Amino acid sequence: MLEGAYPRDLLEDTSHITDWSFLFPGDEELIHQPIDQLGVNYYATKHVRLSDSTLPMEDLPTDTTTAGSKWPGSEHVEFIPQSGPHTAMGWSISPEGLERVLRSLSEQFPSIPLVITENGAAFVDELINGAVHDKERIDYLRRHVVAAHRALQRGVDLRGYFVWSLFDNYEWAFGYAKRFGIVHIDYRTMTRTPKDSALWFAELAATNTIPG
Repeated sequence: MLEGAYPRDLLEDTSHITDWSFLFPGDEELIHQPIDQLGVNYYATKHVRLSDSTLPMEDLPTDTTTAGSKWPGSEHVEFIPQSGPHTAMGWSISPEGLERVLRSLSEQFPSIPLVITENGAAFVDELINGAVHDKERIDYLRRHVVAAHRALQRGVDLRGYFVWSLFDNYEWAFGYAKRFGIVHIDYRTMTRTPKDSALWFAELAATNTIPG
C-alpha cells in the first residue's frame, strides 16, 4: 500500500503455495494511495532462527515452541522462547521493540505521521473491595510510553497513543479469559470499575507527565 508493490522476497517466499494469479494488472497502483497517518499496533517481540528442516521432528532443538513455522512462506523459520517478563498471554514485554518499529517506519516513510493505535497487555486482574491494583499493567504502559517518547525525541513524527483497551473485552482466541482493559468489566452485571492503570493513564493524559 505504501510502496505501490509487493516485496519481491514475499513473492519468492510464497511461490510454492500461490502463483499470485489473484493479483491483477493495476491492483498495486490502485491501493497505492496517500494516507493521512499510519496506525501502528504493537504488543511484543518474537525471536526466531533458521530451522534445519532436514532434521526429523524428534531431533529438533527442545527449546523451540514449534518445529518450523506455522506461518505460510516461513517454513524455514522457528520461534524460540524469550527470557524476561511476559504478560498473561505469554507475550514478551519488550518496549525497546516499539521504539525500533517507530524509528524504522519513520526512516522508511518520513512524510507519513504515525499513531500508536494499539498497545497494551493482559494480566490476571482481581477485583477486590471495588478496586483493581494492576501494578504490572501500569509498569507495562509506563515503559512503552517512555519508549514512544524516546522515538519522539529522535525525530519520529508520532501524533498519538491509544491503549488497548479501554474495557476488558472478548478476545477472539480466548473469549473472556484474558483481560486487556484499563477498566474492569464484571461480565455478569456489566459493572465498570476503573483499574489503577486507568487512574494512572488519566493523570498522564491530564498532566503530560508520567505519574510517579
